[in-house]
Amino acid sequence: MKIPENLLYTEDHEWVRIEGGAAYIGITDFAQKELGDIVYVEIETLGEKLKQHEIFGAVEAVKTVSDLFLPIAGEVIELNPKLSTNPELVNSDPYGDGWMIKIKIENLFDVEGLLRSSSYLSLIGL
Repeated sequence: MKIPENLLYTEDHEWVRIEGGAAYIGITDFAQKELGDIVYVEIETLGEKLKQHEIFGAVEAVKTVSDLFLPIAGEVIELNPKLSTNPELVNSDPYGDGWMIKIKIENLFDVEGLLRSSSYLSLIGL
């Protein structure tokens, strides 16, 4: 199981990659394995400003639907266009082509509450 050290994580199994004043967000390798085969990614929050921990979308797997929670407050400025036709990218490349949204960060202070890779590994029992 991959848990890259250069990313930040949440207890809800989202990852965050900070790039300047923006952040890319997706779900972790652990989360995609727990969900199983992803068949649909629903994100209808493009252009919306959301608070930390608000739902920004959902993923549908063969047996379940799971809400996606925004790790840090911001405005959703981009959706991963590949996921509309290839939602399985979340399974095959969760930290690369399987990213879900890009946000304009509203408050960098939110980042301080995120987990480093070592803490996330402890959370999932590894």
